[in-house]
Amino acid sequence: MDYIGKMWRPPSEANSLILQTTVGCSHNKCKFCNMYKEKNFKIKNTKTIKNDIDESFQNYSNYRRVFLADGDALIMPTSKLLKILNYLNKKFQYLNRVTTYATPKNIINKSLEDLIELRNKGLKMVYLGLESGSKKILKNMKKGTTPLQILNAADKLKKANIKNSTTIILGLGGKNNSDLHANKTAELISKMEPEYLSALTLMVKKDAPLSKEIQNEKFKLLTPIEILKELYEIIKNINLKSNCIFRSNHASNYYSIKGTLPTDKEKMLDKLEYILNNPQKYNLKNDNMRRL
Repeated sequence: MDYIGKMWRPPSEANSLILQTTVGCSHNKCKFCNMYKEKNFKIKNTKTIKNDIDESFQNYSNYRRVFLADGDALIMPTSKLLKILNYLNKKFQYLNRVTTYATPKNIINKSLEDLIELRNKGLKMVYLGLESGSKKILKNMKKGTTPLQILNAADKLKKANIKNSTTIILGLGGKNNSDLHANKTAELISKMEPEYLSALTLMVKKDAPLSKEIQNEKFKLLTPIEILKELYEIIKNINLKSNCIFRSNHASNYYSIKGTLPTDKEKMLDKLEYILNNPQKYNLKNDNMRRL
């Protein structure tokens, strides 16, 4: 398979065929991210993608799930995406789900008719990086989007019947903006009503732009205890009408919390409260751990 650079995928796509349709990320300016810094963005040509599908089919013909990598598959023209989806459906008879990362901008730029057509051809879910519900924090982190754009993108996904797996990053506001991050993130999630919600903890690698601000102490990382307090506030203030499967079981997190909102909200809060009241049992320290 002609895969260029490092491979990145959501944890839930471990058993999926990872099909690279674009290389890197067209935005690639987020200060906290280093995933695609070594790649120059481009859209792969259809022939190459089909050849990769053929090779994957020869190796294993029973894939049920496909993840379209890298970070920007929806930036592709809809006609090209449909050709890829049609070819995947033709090759893999048991295929029942195609997913991809998606930016709010790329979702908004697709017409509702295009999104519905993509859904009908198998694009059943996208992973949407909310990161924070705060306009200030998104701007500081050079996310390239606003809370309103994120909400509009989420609404469009619902209308197209494409499931939304939203990701937030704990600690993204640093010490100075932790309350703002928690409150605004909970507020936006409550409006979005995603089907899935995942919480990651900020991990800044040395080649990510934010690392310089950490080293210069312009950005102060939260301690493990502060991270869990922030998660507590987010969950406490999320108010949903529909069920949302919540997970904080990513490797970056200090402790795994999971459940379905709003049903398991109190259970999750009770668990977090117990952990915060007994930090020694969980080896949690209230000091600044640099995650570089």
